[in-house]
Amino acid sequence: MSPALAKLSALLPDLAPWRASADFRLLWVQGLVTYFSGAMAMIALPLQIKELTGSPLAVGAMGAVELVPLVVFGLYGGALADAVDRRKVILATEAGLGLLALLLLVNAMLPDPLLWPLYVVAAGVSALAGLQRPALDSLLARIVPHEHQTAAAALNSLRWQMGSIAGPALAGLVVAYAGHAPAYGVTIAGFAVSVVLCTRLSPAPPAHDAEKPSLRGIAEGARYAWSRPVLLGTYAIDLAAMFFAFPNTIFPFLADELDADWSLGLMYAAGSVGSLVLGLTSGWTSGVRRHGLLVVGGAAGWGLAITAAGWFGNVWAVLVCLAFAGAGDMLSGLGRATIWNQTIPEELRGRLAGIEVLSYSVGPQLGQVRAGAMAGWTGTRTAVWAGGVACVASVGLLCLALPKLLTYDSATDEDSLRRRAQQEAARGTDRRETPEHRGAPDPV
Repeated sequence: MSPALAKLSALLPDLAPWRASADFRLLWVQGLVTYFSGAMAMIALPLQIKELTGSPLAVGAMGAVELVPLVVFGLYGGALADAVDRRKVILATEAGLGLLALLLLVNAMLPDPLLWPLYVVAAGVSALAGLQRPALDSLLARIVPHEHQTAAAALNSLRWQMGSIAGPALAGLVVAYAGHAPAYGVTIAGFAVSVVLCTRLSPAPPAHDAEKPSLRGIAEGARYAWSRPVLLGTYAIDLAAMFFAFPNTIFPFLADELDADWSLGLMYAAGSVGSLVLGLTSGWTSGVRRHGLLVVGGAAGWGLAITAAGWFGNVWAVLVCLAFAGAGDMLSGLGRATIWNQTIPEELRGRLAGIEVLSYSVGPQLGQVRAGAMAGWTGTRTAVWAGGVACVASVGLLCLALPKLLTYDSATDEDSLRRRAQQEAARGTDRRETPEHRGAPDPV
């Protein structure tokens, strides 16, 4: 292989997790299916509310309906993931999401569709997602080898970006030309395929001494997170970046100010495009050991790009800045996911995953409120660039307050080494418990 080709190959996504784990392959395909099929309902549901009410407030109320179930069930789902077989949690919630999609289909086929079931389903989807996400995230730490966690996070992010770009585009066409009912039908079919794939996952039972889900267990997970400056840094930086520099809700007003109404869809897609490009060239991240630097650098890059997006008056420059922001966000996300999966003990992984759900879901919700309120006070472009500046400043202050995040090294960090040993010990136990090893003496 020529040197040029070798350099190009090093940039391509690292497929080691795909080759090493059949369960990872199943989860990757299952996730892609649900992203595409779920996008149908994600587009059709707010459009149906709009058609039934004609009220922007009624559409926006979906966010309020979804937030509380996500917080409550996200925390409980974390405790549940540590107490029961995670495969069963994933399977049950996927089946539940399919049933909720069926309810949407039945309602859409009524002569006069009702409004209230749409809000009930939105809240139910949020609750089931809160239950499921910790089980999914904590399962990844178990099925992927310690040294491949960054590559696995990159592949999962690549899958999500593919779904987030193509899924809504396809969903928009289906809803526009076929209607709500066919879109919900596609969603049901996707969840049916997902359930079949989930039944093929290996069992993921909890530890033998795992306690039942409880407030005490959730508090134990929170105390562990509070005692680990590196983990606190990942949560705090993500919350700060999203709170100060998540201007998506004011993109329609930004497009108006730039006299480019046609660019609104591109603004929403630009971040995903930037993330996708980084994902396609993420091979180099597999060799990184200082994952805290990825978290900090990516979040600071996100803030700088958002600052530039608010400063420039040319719409194409704004779109390029938003693409760079998406790449920075993905880079920070790779660092966060790797640190979480490489350092958190198996017996606490679910509960900490529940906290993670809050850290990356509450921030954008609050960020949209911040952006909208500030835009009404200072103007749209000022709200964008000032939020970016505040993001960069907050990242710098958090680095000063939590310096261990910057010095984190997976090769020397005590929690990382302990988690690696725990995973290797579990793998050795799994090999001895297979039929061909059961009853054989332990190797000396």
